[in-house]
Amino acid sequence: MPINITMPALSPTMEEGNLAKWLVKEGDKVSPGDVIAEIETDKATMEVEAVDEGTVAKLVVPAGTEGVKVNALIAVLAAEGEDAAAAAKSGDGAAAPAKAEAPKTEAPKTEAPKAETPKPEAPKPAAAPAPQAAPIANGYASGERVFASPLARRIAREAGVDVSAVTGSGPHGRVVKADVDAAISGGGAKAAPEIAASAPAAKAAPGGAPASAAAAKPMSDDQVLKLFAEGSYELVPHDNMRKTIARRLVEATTTIPHFYLTLDCELDALLVLRTQINAAAPMKKTDKGEAPAYKLSVNDMVIKAMAMALMAVPDANASWTESAMVKHKHADVGVAVSIPGGLITPIIRRADEKTLSVISNEMKDLASRARSRKLKPEEYQGGTTAVSNLGMFGIKDFAAVINPPHATILAVGAGEERAVVKNGEIKIAAIMSVTLSTDHRAVDGALGAELLVAFKRMIENPMGMLV
Repeated sequence: MPINITMPALSPTMEEGNLAKWLVKEGDKVSPGDVIAEIETDKATMEVEAVDEGTVAKLVVPAGTEGVKVNALIAVLAAEGEDAAAAAKSGDGAAAPAKAEAPKTEAPKTEAPKAETPKPEAPKPAAAPAPQAAPIANGYASGERVFASPLARRIAREAGVDVSAVTGSGPHGRVVKADVDAAISGGGAKAAPEIAASAPAAKAAPGGAPASAAAAKPMSDDQVLKLFAEGSYELVPHDNMRKTIARRLVEATTTIPHFYLTLDCELDALLVLRTQINAAAPMKKTDKGEAPAYKLSVNDMVIKAMAMALMAVPDANASWTESAMVKHKHADVGVAVSIPGGLITPIIRRADEKTLSVISNEMKDLASRARSRKLKPEEYQGGTTAVSNLGMFGIKDFAAVINPPHATILAVGAGEERAVVKNGEIKIAAIMSVTLSTDHRAVDGALGAELLVAFKRMIENPMGMLV
């Protein structure tokens, strides 16, 4: 019997991926554990291993195909003793998903409005009522259960959309968030009856459109392009990473009540200690000769200080859910890393328990593999907080957007020499400004201030990080 190979779900939130490369060809024999393909998700490129033994009878989805849905058939194996040609026929009916079309590079041309007066149309007779309820878009008759993710249901409910009218693209026709978003933007989904009945009528804006719709509806692609001269730009299609970043930023800024706290930290003692620790690093042999076993950066010490601050203020080491507060037992610190096309946040697990040298070497490895998109999902998903450092660009201070499920993120600015007053005298000191963004549902102002003061204490008394 032919063995179907389907697009795997490489993370809990994955809905589709790009089949970047096949590492086998039709006719090859494979065994469990053999790497057969590379799949690109929004954050990383993952290797896919065979779980069965057999001969590759058919590669259903070509290499380079984008937007392959989870659980879609991508290849067929012929079992031992089975005719490969016969097994290949079982995959003939599965159509490979088409590649996403790149936007046209021409700016839409506008035509001058014609001066004709529109002729009034005769009123159309009302349509006769249908004799019975027709099947709805996602394949279930009206009144039956509609399969949709909880997030899709919530978004549909808040937008006044009847989820039963939305065509599902998930496994077995399940309605997912992307389907609801498409229905809302396309205007094709009917309003949910219980919401439409109770919703107050919107005031009309100039031109006859409801005021709320006129204010909230974003400009379409065509409307944006009309603002620029033809030939003055090029269109670069969004990849999966940029789409995911955009979606999560919108979710974070529209669903999380951000609260910001800023203070200055003096770095002089930390810089002295960092120099001493690096000078004491033992040498180790590498492919390029001998090199120090570690080399601490200021960011490594910021990670450790943030982790220890969370342990000192455990109530701030939390995540918000609608039913309960999630109190974390360890500080797993995500660190924003810029990569081509976006950013990713690899996580230093249990940073509160690790030495500075371990954090430094682990961070270098994670950052290197992040830039080559070789991180595993468990290396960048989850975490209890995050650090975003733009000090290397000379940025003095900024506020970062919280990355759910975190309740906090620390934005770190550049360390610079500033004039400070000490004991009534003006002195020069290295000062670093930091801003803590908090989810006010989980970490309110006083608790956030307590956390930030604990962080400042660690930075200005760095010997405490060595104990």
